[in-house]
Amino acid sequence: MDGEQSTSGKKEYEPLSCSAIVYRALLRKQWIDKDTERVKADAFFLRKNKNEKGLSVNIAAQCSPKQCVAKFNKCFALASLHVGRIRDLGLDVIQDSSDHANIIGLPDVNDDAVTAERLAGLLAKQSRIIDL
Repeated sequence: MDGEQSTSGKKEYEPLSCSAIVYRALLRKQWIDKDTERVKADAFFLRKNKNEKGLSVNIAAQCSPKQCVAKFNKCFALASLHVGRIRDLGLDVIQDSSDHANIIGLPDVNDDAVTAERLAGLLAKQSRIIDL
């Protein structure tokens, strides 16, 4: 699904459907609970020092799990999430390239720790580690 050129010259993409699946690369070993093999909330915090505007995700329909993992030097796992369930939390997923999007609407933990921790926990709870 290619987008259209906007007046700013950037490609604009159609909104992802609620049934779309996105992958969050788990780039740190400590983002995975080794006892339960579940994703920890830590994987869903914005990193202010990186000036993140949203959490980076890959669009499953455009990028296989192996292709997603290959984009990184170290990737310990991939977590899948449904776009509709992310939107149910009051967040959104905005596509910015053919195979990439950002989860937006998360506050920085330094600005609003309570909300950031609650949303990160809910995202972690609904994510599923996928077999590679």
